[in-house]
Amino acid sequence: MHINRWQLAVGLGTVLIASLLAPTAAGDDKVMLGGGAGIVLNGDPCTLATIGYDRAGELVGFTSAHCGGVGAAVAAEGAAGTVGGVVAVDDQLDYAVIKFDPAKVTPIHDFDGFAINGIDPNPGLGQWTCKLSRATGQSCFSLRFWALDPSIYTAKAPWQPGDDGAPATVNDLLIGMFRDGSVTLALVPPTRPEILKITVLLDDVNAKGGPGAGFTPIPA
Repeated sequence: MHINRWQLAVGLGTVLIASLLAPTAAGDDKVMLGGGAGIVLNGDPCTLATIGYDRAGELVGFTSAHCGGVGAAVAAEGAAGTVGGVVAVDDQLDYAVIKFDPAKVTPIHDFDGFAINGIDPNPGLGQWTCKLSRATGQSCFSLRFWALDPSIYTAKAPWQPGDDGAPATVNDLLIGMFRDGSVTLALVPPTRPEILKITVLLDDVNAKGGPGAGFTPIPA
């Protein structure tokens, strides 16, 4: 069948108009977030440790408590608008629970290629450990234990403000969350940040039974 140029133009125009009027696929404007992503809490930059679902089916994540208290609005760095808010904190352990809006966030396990494929509750001494953080990016280092406080690891890792909340992984399994880069004891260099053990964090969240209890990270 012969189709002249006018018929072809009309046909192409119809297709174009139909495509413009078609509804946008759900989730096209969502922000992708995973462990290591830069986030902003009431204007203060920090890092997301991990993201997943709690036993209530809520989309939640963790960062440092000193990044923002309960009620702090959470935005994704580089994106307009808020994507969630802080719903619980523990100032002693220094962690915050963030509840994300699933209409605005797509959770991923490998943000910027940094994979979190589960949780390692008991990594061995000297394991090669990696982090991804807002201020200093990705780096790897040897894991160290601190006998004075069994709830944390220490690491000779690059750290700057904004790295708080960053995930620490061994073999792509989450082992902890960076919570501070300044240690006050004279025998410990102030550039050696603390890593709160993920098991300590989750045990505390589960014991409280509130937001974040029963947390499971997004699977690979």
